[in-house]
Amino acid sequence: MRLLGVVLAMLVLSGCMKISDMAEGTRYHLRDAGILDHSETRRSASWRLQPDSFIYIAQGHFVPPGDAYPRPNVVAEEAFKGFVEYFPMVRRSAQPLGLEEAMAQATAVGAHYLLYMRFAAADDRIGSFDELNDQRALDRLGVDSSVVQLMLVETGTRYLVDTARIRSRGGVLGLYDNQPEELLGPPLRDYARRLLGTAR
Repeated sequence: MRLLGVVLAMLVLSGCMKISDMAEGTRYHLRDAGILDHSETRRSASWRLQPDSFIYIAQGHFVPPGDAYPRPNVVAEEAFKGFVEYFPMVRRSAQPLGLEEAMAQATAVGAHYLLYMRFAAADDRIGSFDELNDQRALDRLGVDSSVVQLMLVETGTRYLVDTARIRSRGGVLGLYDNQPEELLGPPLRDYARRLLGTAR
């Protein structure tokens, strides 16, 4: 009888929720449990940009320590893919640049803001049988993780509008043959939405 009461209560409560809310809640708990990829973004400010802001994206020369060897400009490439969906006026550098070089290029093309970032950390764990055969280190089995640091600078005044740190880790379902740079896309797209004020 008690079980029947619990089932009825759950049915009544689930009738009050939209399917999309239930799906989002499920995704949240699966990420928190480490089954799906998870990321956490910490911003220094809650600044919002106009949709017609012109943003120039560049990545520093810094290479993350450790055994991961990501493509040289991968953070800028992934940020561009995420930002172009929300900001129609976006350009990116073709290769890594120093901060002053990036600021000069952003100013030269008439950008309002420079989004400058670096791949601060990357841990490429063993996630396939081939990698296990190559490295033969059971202590390296696990999920990948990455940390990206970024700053948003107004080009005209050099005012630091925002800084952020994005920490990502892979999930068990995405364990096989993944790389740390594959974790970058979703949180950078989410950061673009936050700058517009459209993120949840």
